[in-house]
Amino acid sequence: MPQQAWSKKRERQYEHIKDSQVQRGTGEGRAEEIAARTVNKNRAQAGESDQASRTSTEDISPQRRGGKRSHSGSGGRTKEQLYQDAKRHGVKGRSKMSKAQLERALPD
Repeated sequence: MPQQAWSKKRERQYEHIKDSQVQRGTGEGRAEEIAARTVNKNRAQAGESDQASRTSTEDISPQRRGGKRSHSGSGGRTKEQLYQDAKRHGVKGRSKMSKAQLERALPD
């Protein structure tokens, strides 16, 4: 589902990511969603989009991140994600906690 605002490069990138996801066994719809989100985030980081969220511009690129936040990888959730979860749960003293302490303080 390439967008009109996308350049030829972004359209190729979208197709490549989508095909890669389908080869990994991801459903067609989900593969299209992943590809579109990845391309849009890359466009935002490169300054090619009219609107961009703070997380799109300040975060690392999806290619470099490579599943680091899949919640199941070796590192699990990032400290920032754990902190935000602790904030939602009202955990006291969260700002001074380490990543391991935040993991222990949060409910499973």
